[in-house]
Amino acid sequence: MTVESVRPEAPVTPELLEPPFAGGGVPVLGHGWKLVRDPLSFMARLGSHGDVVRLRLGPKTVYAVTTPALTGAMALSNDYIIDGPLWESLEGLLGKEGVATANGPTHRRQRRTIQPAFRLDAIPAYGPIMEEEAHALTERWKPGETIDCTSESFRVAVRIAARCLLRGDFMDERAERLCVALATVFRGMYRRMVIPAGALYRLPLPANRKFNAALADLHLLVDEIVAERRASGQKPDDLLTALLEAKDDNGDPIGEQEIHDQVVAILTPGSETVASTIMWLLQVLAEHPEHADRVCAEVESVTGGRPVAFEDVRALRHTNNVVVEAMRLRPAVWILTRRAVRDTELGGYRIPAGADIVYSPYAIQRDPQSYADNLEFDPDRWLPDRVKSVPKHAMSPFSTGNRKCPSDHFSMAQLSLITAALATKYRFEQVSGSDDGTRVGITLRPHRLLLTPVPRS
Repeated sequence: MTVESVRPEAPVTPELLEPPFAGGGVPVLGHGWKLVRDPLSFMARLGSHGDVVRLRLGPKTVYAVTTPALTGAMALSNDYIIDGPLWESLEGLLGKEGVATANGPTHRRQRRTIQPAFRLDAIPAYGPIMEEEAHALTERWKPGETIDCTSESFRVAVRIAARCLLRGDFMDERAERLCVALATVFRGMYRRMVIPAGALYRLPLPANRKFNAALADLHLLVDEIVAERRASGQKPDDLLTALLEAKDDNGDPIGEQEIHDQVVAILTPGSETVASTIMWLLQVLAEHPEHADRVCAEVESVTGGRPVAFEDVRALRHTNNVVVEAMRLRPAVWILTRRAVRDTELGGYRIPAGADIVYSPYAIQRDPQSYADNLEFDPDRWLPDRVKSVPKHAMSPFSTGNRKCPSDHFSMAQLSLITAALATKYRFEQVSGSDDGTRVGITLRPHRLLLTPVPRS
């Protein structure tokens, strides 16, 4: 008997499977028509076909991932980068030089540049501005008037971002310009993502002209902000100063395009997602007055009746849980895409190099396998004794891994503070003409939420 004859056999690697195709595709558009017609239901139902499912978006084959474990594995793997239909549709807004869209060494350098502004120990310095804007919001509203929650939510989100991170004289007129332009731009970018018919969007159609005008105004707005700072000669300790003084890998100042793209990334996706969440929080306060009353009682027990302050936020446990539960059911960012950089596998399925992957935080955060009473608004599910039952990666409103949103603590602080200030001063009721149904674009927000504030006695 030879030595070779007693060697153990090499382990057999099981052949990777091809993910199943989802049903319901149509010629030319594939599944894109369903993503336009009823995208949330479509994404929520994909899990019934498997953990990984193939879709057709126009001529492209796209892989959909449907479980928390696999979305987490993808976010933590170097086999996948930020790219794909979502990011391609956003390039006209975000460019290729900003932290939201860059990959590899460029992304790591950009993170190092902006991260100091969002460190946990840096957030309290923004507290007075957050307090001022939150209370100014409640003071601007008058009992019995009708509030357009879209414009008001954008205004406060943009003002906080600009005053904290850019220290600009960002008055209401600019906030309103941003609000109007973003609504048009993000709606057009969603269409371009789900139906990638590039030539169609270059035609001089009314919708395309409106989209191009809104996009141009957004970029002009950013140029105005950067030019005003340069002309002032001022160097406040803020994110814009850090960008203007940042160096590239060769020790040279970063280019004008990168500065522009970074400011766009600060003002637009950040303001859009925070504003959308504020809209849903206002909807929650109106639809669930029992939780609004609990927030009010909690704030009063912590503050003793004085106006709520930034320093109170950490003690407002139920208020924070209301914010988290609102983000679970109505995440501003409901769909994300990645691209495989090499042949790999996910959940036992083959993922070829260059494949685009799509997944939906909205669907994952409503999965009945992860949440009991999954469609119920229940902030108490985030209490310490209950949160342990939530699977890992089943709730990632700020993403995870090296693409985790750097402003997560900043955003949570302002959302909790605004919720506390609003619920303490007012109850809210929807009025005639209000439509709190979900409007789907790149982000989720109510179609047209109109409320009237009722003062608390």
